[in-house]
Amino acid sequence: MLKVENLESGYGAMQVLWQTELEVEKGTITSLLGPNGAGKSTLLSTILGSVRPWGGVIYYENQDITYMPSHKKVGLGIALVPEGKHLFPNMTVYENLMMGAYQKDAYARSRESLDTVYTLFPRLKERSWQMAGLLSGGEQQMVTIGRALMTMPQLMMLDEPSQGLAPKLAGEVFETIEKLKYDIGLTILLVEQNADASLGTADYAYIMHEGKIKASGTSEEIKNSKDIREAFLGI
Repeated sequence: MLKVENLESGYGAMQVLWQTELEVEKGTITSLLGPNGAGKSTLLSTILGSVRPWGGVIYYENQDITYMPSHKKVGLGIALVPEGKHLFPNMTVYENLMMGAYQKDAYARSRESLDTVYTLFPRLKERSWQMAGLLSGGEQQMVTIGRALMTMPQLMMLDEPSQGLAPKLAGEVFETIEKLKYDIGLTILLVEQNADASLGTADYAYIMHEGKIKASGTSEEIKNSKDIREAFLGI
């Protein structure tokens, strides 16, 4: 579904990605692991187009989307759940969710998408008219994921979805990610610091360090490789 070849990008004169290569198969959860500053978030932003690629190619469903504007990529079915939630705190849960249905096709099917979100997150239906800024951290993450679902994605990229959450709530987030795959049929690219939980959820994993992919394999292969875990994950 998604294929990245020799991708390079950065900020100003600072290069962050160095000939990065990655592939996400349709219907899978693919995990991207690595330490802080490895370039994981930059990779997601470059795929979506909010950071402009310097070189390389990004394919989505066999289509070259390297320099396609972000809104057109969203229209093709790519969604990003950013690190840090980025909600509108003085707007209601419902209003925040509807912000995801800004494109014509998504708005036309917004009622159907909203039903899907409320089925996945019953707590959000109960809090539809509550201000998003008054929600707990876990509930705010639900809204962020729900807002991305309102775009009707086929590929969802999640950047540190369990960041700052208590272990119980983080566990609920990973359960939700599995539901996105099994119940809704989404393909997931997951960036996470929690390597154990991420590997327990993912089908395939890439290890990123200093802007480069250093290792890849099935989750079991990565978990069973002492050298990879010690060198790049610290576990």
